[in-house]
Parts: sequence; C-alpha cells; structure tokens
Amino acid sequence: MKQCILLAAILLVAACTRATPPTTVSADYRNPSLPVESRVGALLSRMTLTEKIGQMTQVEKNSIRSEDITELFIGSLLSGAGGYPLPNKAEAWAEMVNGFQERALKTRLGIPLIYGVDAVHGHTNVYGATVFPHNIGLGATRDPDLVERIGRATAVEMIATGIFWNFAPVVAVPQDIRWGRTYEAYSENIELVSTLGAAYIRGLQNTSPQVAATAKHFIGDGGTTWGTSKQNIFRPFMLDQGDTQMDEATLRALFLPPYKAAVDADTLSIMVSFSSWNGTKMHSQKYLLTDVLKGELRFKGFVVSDWQAIDQIPDDYHNDIVTSINAGLDMIMVPYDYHTFITEATRAVEAGEIPMGRIDDAVRRILTVKFRLGLFEHPFADPEALAAVGSDDHRSLARDAVRKSLVLLKNENQALPIAKNMPLIFVGGRAAHDVGIQCGGWTIEWQGKAGNITPGTTILDGIKQAVSADVRVEFNRFGNFDRLTDAQGQPLIGDVGIAVVGEEPYAEGVGDQQDLTLAEEDAALIDRMGAQSKTLIVIIISGRPLILTEHLSKIDGLVAAWLPGTEGGGVADALFGAYPFTGKLPYTWPRSMSQIPMLTEGVGAPLFPFGYGLDVER
Repeated sequence: MKQCILLAAILLVAACTRATPPTTVSADYRNPSLPVESRVGALLSRMTLTEKIGQMTQVEKNSIRSEDITELFIGSLLSGAGGYPLPNKAEAWAEMVNGFQERALKTRLGIPLIYGVDAVHGHTNVYGATVFPHNIGLGATRDPDLVERIGRATAVEMIATGIFWNFAPVVAVPQDIRWGRTYEAYSENIELVSTLGAAYIRGLQNTSPQVAATAKHFIGDGGTTWGTSKQNIFRPFMLDQGDTQMDEATLRALFLPPYKAAVDADTLSIMVSFSSWNGTKMHSQKYLLTDVLKGELRFKGFVVSDWQAIDQIPDDYHNDIVTSINAGLDMIMVPYDYHTFITEATRAVEAGEIPMGRIDDAVRRILTVKFRLGLFEHPFADPEALAAVGSDDHRSLARDAVRKSLVLLKNENQALPIAKNMPLIFVGGRAAHDVGIQCGGWTIEWQGKAGNITPGTTILDGIKQAVSADVRVEFNRFGNFDRLTDAQGQPLIGDVGIAVVGEEPYAEGVGDQQDLTLAEEDAALIDRMGAQSKTLIVIIISGRPLILTEHLSKIDGLVAAWLPGTEGGGVADALFGAYPFTGKLPYTWPRSMSQIPMLTEGVGAPLFPFGYGLDVER
C-alpha cells in the first residue's frame, strides 16, 4: 500500500510539472481582454525553472525529438535555409509546423511555440512562394511604401504555413562590398537603410495576425576587416563573422541609427551578430546588448543569438552559456544539442552564475512577444491564406519591385528602350534563362542554386512576352550565334544583343570575394555578342557592384538588375519601354579594385557614384 501511495504521489508531481492540461490551471493569462503585461506576469509566476529555460531554447527542426517539445517545454523551433519538409510545398509546411505546435500546447501551461525562418526576400524556403528582389534591389527603389507592402505580402505567405517569426530584415550598413551579405543590406547609406528597414518591419508586423520582425545583426556586421574572419568548411570566410575594428564613436555613427529606427518601428526581436568588436565576440558584449540596446534604445522585444553562435565565445560551453545570457541574450539558437544547453543553463542558474532575475527578464520578453503576436489565440497555420502563397497579386507586386529596382548605368545611341518590333534579337548568357541565378542565395537552399528551383519567369521569358509576334528572339547561353545564317550563308547580325552576365548564387561568408572583376566567361560573352549585334545591351545580375570598367566602351546600354527574384519579366518591362527606368544606385560603383573598400583615401572618382541612375522616359 505504501508503495502504491508513493507511486501515486510521484505521478501527481510529474503531472503537475509536465503534462497537466492547461484547463486545470488558473487561466487568467489566457484571457485576451487583459493587458499583455498582466497576462505575462500571471503566466511567468506559474512557471518552473525548467519551463523558463525551455522557453529560452530554440532548436533546429531536424534535430528535435518531437516528444521533447512537450517534455522539455521547448519555446521555439526554426528551419534553417533548406530546412523544408518533403514534399516542399506550403501545405506540407503547414502540416509540419502545426504538428510541432500541437506538441507545445500539450505542456502544463500550454505555451505555444514561436517558429522562425529566414524569409529574407519572400518566404523563399517554400517551393512556389513569391521571391522578391533581394534588399540591394529594394535599396535602389528608394520606395519605403513598396518595401512595406513586400513585408506585408511576405507575412501573409508565412502565416499560411504557421510561421510567425521572420529572421529579417538585415539592417547592416556594408563598408566593403566584397562581403558575401552585401545584397542582404539595402545600401551603404545609413539613412536609406534606416528608412527601408523600418518600413519592412512595419509591413511584417502590421498584418493581422502579425509576424515578428528581426532586425539583424547587432552590431557592426557590415564593418568587419578583411581577413579577420574564421575558417569555414566550405571555403575561408574573409569578412563575414570577422572583427569590426573601430572606436565606439565610429561604431555608433555607422551602425546604430538603423537599430534605433528598428526599435522605433517596434521590432519584436533583434538578432546578435557572429562578428566581434575589437576582438570580443558580440554575443558576449554586455555593454552593447544590455546597456545600449535594452537600456539606451529601450528595446522591449527579445534578443536572439545567431546559429550556434555562442559556441564561438572563447571558453567552454558552460561558460559560453553563462556569458551570453548574462550579456543580454534572451533566446539561444542552440540549434542542435539542446539537451546539453538546457542541462548547463539550469546548472548555471542553480549555482548562482546566472541570476534568476536575468532568466525572468528573458522569459518575460519572449512571452510578451508571443502574447503580442496572438499565438495563444491563433497558434496554427491559417488555411485560408494558402491561396496567397505565390499568388498573382504577390507576383505582380514582385514584378513592380523588379521594375523599380533596375538602375540604368549607360544608354548611348538611344539603345534603350528597345523597340518591340525590332526584327532580330539575340539573348545570351546563362543567367538570362535561369530562375535560380536571378533569385540568388537564400532561395530554397541556404546558398541558393542555379536551375529551375522554384516557379518563376526568367528574363528570357519576359523578353519573349514583351516583343511583337513577328520578332525573332534567339537565345544561346554562350552568346554564340554563328550557326544562324542568312540565305547566302552569312552569319546573321542581331539588331539588338542582350547579354546577361553576373554572379552565381551564394550566401553569407561563402560569398566573401577578394576580386570582383567581371568573370572571364562573361567578358568573352560581351565580346562575342558585341561582334554579332548592331546594338549591345548588358544586364548585370549580381549581389553587389562588379568591376567592368574595361568593358564599358563596348556596351551601348548597361543595366544593374541586382538579384530580381522570380519575376524576371519586370526586367523586360523596362527594357522595352513599358515602364521607365527609375532606380538609383544604393552603393557606390567602383572603377577598380583599388577603390574597395570605398573608405580608402586618394583612390579617385568611382565609375558611378552613390545615387547614380539615368532616367529614360517611355
């Protein structure tokens, strides 16, 4: 009998700490009519240390044991780029995320998960989602209203899959365009970054329901010094995750204003940078994270680490946890070995190494965001929003963004716009007919991928749709049209040649590139097509300015199209005069590699200055 009583007592304690249905607990925190602050306080007062540490834990979805979501009170999951279900379609995403959410709602207090994803230019992990131009292109538009509408459309597509947290926007101010994340930032101009970053945040967070934005990466990730980064298994990182070497006044002047604008726009989360400041990892910078961000800027949301980033703090893992949480980290993107993280974080609190007040502050911030997002009332995917994923309306918005992002850099002999009845048009270059290349990195896969990786319209498709029915359009990826001859057997000369050149997809430090000179095969393409065409138009698909000074004299019309996404028809709209060129350079375009970084003194005038862009009326 005593054994039975003891067993019953043990089961009762387990039930109270782990699996009691939420309906058996005083549920005032579930009352949506109460102020968020009151609901947070009521919930926090009921939580055990285990539940609190669970809320601070973010796990990569392929690493989680589903039962552990319930048993360990996990607060957040994420999909890294490429972290999609099979089949990769919106309905499967919704089913997957809903399944995880159901596990979370079975916990004692029924606290919902917040699921995060890098939807940095649309909900681009999802096959068939709308892929908008990367931020560098949006910087060329100078259009905060457009950027806000893109944020709103992205949020709607995310909500359809049950995801209410976007790890975007990047609000870096790159000082060196060799950085592989240059295209993720709107501009080198502080004011433009601040304005567009805030607009995107409003777009994400002003939906109903809303999606939490993440301003990143705090702070100075765009100012690292070449060669100070870590080695990576793919290739050496040279700038990404490196060291920002400057005094505090410079750091503040260059990089703090976009975060102030983001906080003023009420961003619900901020992600910390992998990089260091004068040799000290940002994830251990208590002064910047707590005193400046949370104190001086009065940031009320929560601070999340980057992917496994606390591991780079130069100490053992236990002390990395202590240092980062005490510095101001609220949620840790573990993302793999969450059992060890939970064990060590708990041990640190119990040993007094992390004050309980710091834990409560972190959890209060996380819960506040979950309540503000309405996750307690609508934790699941919205099936009615599934029709919006890759919808005609969203693709139309993306196409408009492409048109407005194009920067006309050269236009001689009235090369542009092209007449729609031009008899013979040559189109050359691999990028002219490749959705994956024009989307760039962070598309389906982390690094992106060439090929038909997701539905879209290529630039070649757009050209064919734009011209008159009797126009002959010939495409060759190598720009070689020698096989095309007239009745006398002579090679045909194109009335217009359109050469599409640029960069292959990349992301983060894998894209750190010492030499930005136009690739040899692209230079050869320009030469071949110039010799076979009466007028030569060159379109550059790239995540940053490239060095092409020596080729400029061979080109009649030059267009920077950046990384336009799935709606390549927007490029053709401007080429053939349906819409005017209005974009302006978001970055200075250097004349030579000696001008990079542009902070270098005495290197002469750039090829095209910041803000440059020709206007051509229809």
